[in-house]
Amino acid sequence: MGDRPVLEAFLAAASVDDAVFALRPDYRAMLVAAEGITPGPSDTATDALLQAAERAAKDALARGPVERLPEVVSWREAYRSFGAKPQRTRNSLEALLRRAPSGLPRVNRLTDIYNAISVLRRIPVGGEDVACCDGSPRLVRATGEEEFDTVADGRKAVEHPDPGEVVWRDRAGVTCRRWNWRQAQRTRLTASTTAALFILDALDPLDDEALSAVVADLLEQLARLGPEVRAVHRTIRLGTP
Repeated sequence: MGDRPVLEAFLAAASVDDAVFALRPDYRAMLVAAEGITPGPSDTATDALLQAAERAAKDALARGPVERLPEVVSWREAYRSFGAKPQRTRNSLEALLRRAPSGLPRVNRLTDIYNAISVLRRIPVGGEDVACCDGSPRLVRATGEEEFDTVADGRKAVEHPDPGEVVWRDRAGVTCRRWNWRQAQRTRLTASTTAALFILDALDPLDDEALSAVVADLLEQLARLGPEVRAVHRTIRLGTP
């Protein structure tokens, strides 16, 4: 991308469709775009962050089942609002919380950071490689004709979302199905990513103050990934032009 104004333009063109806000008026999308990242695999710092997330999840689940956590309850309700069955297709936060006691995956530095923050702050977080995106992100209700590239039985495959499903997409197709359930192969973060988009999906009871704290955590972690890291962020909520 090259400079801060380009990142800001990328975020300025992002949008959330009114049909999504009709399902959940409390929804807020916090978008964080960063460039100048020194890419790399998982390291000792991200491992320590993931270990902290694993401990936090164990403590939370010791007090009750994951499906009773307020943040998980809220996302289960959101999934039901567009016809998804949360017991079959778990939102990314619930999936990570369930996995944490036995160990979170170590993928690469960027993915490790957002997975750990997701668990620690109890908010779904996704990441996309900006260089692989075809235009700015949009959160919409799918027609069912959009393409979603994935892997099935170890082979590359193309799927289509259900009509009415909430999806993140760009001009080329769906980048994440069912709001924050499964990301596309095309735009996923890798150990070679130098410019990344992070999507923080917020619903009540997570308030704006807590959402700002999540952004601060993310920016702190990104800052250590190179002296040239630059980041901008934008919130989209009901009523945002």
